[in-house]
Amino acid sequence: MIKVMFADDEELVRSGLRAMLSSAHDIDIVGEAHDGRSAVETARRFHPDVALLDIKMRSADDGIRALRAIQALPEPPYVAMLTTFDIDEYVSLALRLGANGFLLKDIDPPALLRAIRDLARGGAVLDPGVAARMVQVHRDEQRAAQPARKLLASLSEREREVVGLIGQGMSNAEIGSKLHLSEATVKGYVSAVLSKIGAANRVQAALLAYRGGLIE
Repeated sequence: MIKVMFADDEELVRSGLRAMLSSAHDIDIVGEAHDGRSAVETARRFHPDVALLDIKMRSADDGIRALRAIQALPEPPYVAMLTTFDIDEYVSLALRLGANGFLLKDIDPPALLRAIRDLARGGAVLDPGVAARMVQVHRDEQRAAQPARKLLASLSEREREVVGLIGQGMSNAEIGSKLHLSEATVKGYVSAVLSKIGAANRVQAALLAYRGGLIE
């Protein structure tokens, strides 16, 4: 049996996944989650073979942070991100953080079951529509590399450190522990950095870190 968990903040999506997966004789649903935090706890508790994560849950970086935390588990599952066409930047970042696949939320049941079986065997899955968009995203990122490096050069050394750690998916508490700073101090740095680089959220800051070469 393939042990599967899934996480999405929409009950309608979760019920759809539940119905599709329940029809397969070789798949065992071991857990469901409604946000990133509960997704990590579910993965830690039930040790699934495959995890399906909504790439963008209750906050912009919720799915991304969950992916990073799950990948850090001693025996992480293979992870496929559930996405739509309108959040290319998150797809790009999830790929860099080690996601094993990307599936559109409106995937049909046979394709979803095939994808899960492929993942359980150690394969990678990528919806053709997502693949086409990712090619364009890669081209856009190449063009954005020089402006990103210039923008990062305008920051202080400490601010660049903070951006780099945001790029690794760290929370304010984790950044504080890494840099020996209080969480309140880190929060101030993050707020200042987001303002200086014109980023609306931490995901955009993380993308800048990648584009500017702070994260390989």
